[in-house]
Parts: sequence; C-alpha cells; structure tokens
Amino acid sequence: MKKLAVAAVITVMAVGAFTGCSGSGADIGRDAALEAALNDAGVSESDTSRLKVSEDSDDGRKIYEISFDANQTEYDYEIQASDGSILSAETEQIQNAGTADNGTQNSADQGQTTAQDSSQADSGTSQSQQNSQTAEPAVSIDEATRIALDRVEGAAESDIRIELDRDDGRMMYEGDIIYNQIEYDFKIDANTGEVVEWSEERA
Repeated sequence: MKKLAVAAVITVMAVGAFTGCSGSGADIGRDAALEAALNDAGVSESDTSRLKVSEDSDDGRKIYEISFDANQTEYDYEIQASDGSILSAETEQIQNAGTADNGTQNSADQGQTTAQDSSQADSGTSQSQQNSQTAEPAVSIDEATRIALDRVEGAAESDIRIELDRDDGRMMYEGDIIYNQIEYDFKIDANTGEVVEWSEERA
C-alpha cells in the first residue's frame, strides 16, 4: 500500500510539473503576436500608424487583438496567444478625410440638383431640402481635427479618424485617435468647436 501511495504522489507531482511547464509556454507575448500580424500584412512596424495591441479571451483561449493602419489600409487581426496562429484577419481601405469630405460634398451637390429638378412639382419642399443640404458647419473638418489632435501630445493626422455626423439634430464631428497604445474617442460640436465627449482606453 505504501508503494502504491508513493507512486500516486509521484504521478501527481509529475503531472503538476508538466502542466506548469506547458502553462508557462502558452503565451508567445505581445511582441511575437504583433510580429505575426505584421509579417502577414507584409509591413514593418515603422510603416504603421494607429497601432494598438490588446489582450482578450475567446472560448477560454487567450488571444491578442491587433489593429494598425499602413499603405492606406486598416488591418485587424486576432492572434492566438498559445502559438501565434492567425485566427482572423480583416482589411479595409482607408478614405482620406478630404476624399470623404469631397464625396459628401458631391453627394450634397447631387441632392441639390435633384431638389432643383423637382422644384417645378413642389417648389416649397425642394427649397426646404436644398437649405437643409447646403447647411455648412461653422467649424471645418480641418479645424475639428486640430482641436482633437491638440489634446494628444505627439499625435499626427495619420493617427486620427474623423467624420461629420448628426446627433439628435446637432451636427457633430465624431472620431477617434489611436496613439501610443491609447485610443481616444471624441465628439466635437461642429458649430462651436466644443469637445462634448472625450474618453481614453488603454490597451
């Protein structure tokens, strides 16, 4: 009986030691996870902006969520922490603020043309639509960008995403800045330039 008991204790200790060893090697670390994502994207870290690496859990597995911009493309990765395998990879083309702004202007111009064309049928309605579409915010998107960037020392235009939107009938610039592993979300009043919402999230 003593021999059996000793054997059982040795077995338990061996399993514990093995589990401890395998557990200690179950995380490749942030740097290795980032390297796996960068290698897959074919870019170097120095060529990226808006870089963010955070940890999460998926079905009990530890994963690294990695996002960055490079070559006018936004990359989002999920990397398995245990072996560095890529669980998901998504890319999206980035539109410059100027391009997006021009697109909005073109859309507004088209809307104005449509309103003018239909004015013969209902001049009152078309005039109302035209006035609504031609309303310009007092603060330009460039000014709003500068207001936001001035709050994050060292951040550049490549670190920010911003767009004009309506919030409860109020024109707002909404966006985020990702710089030094911190994500800043904001809303700026498009008529006054007041920062009405500001939050920070560290990776």
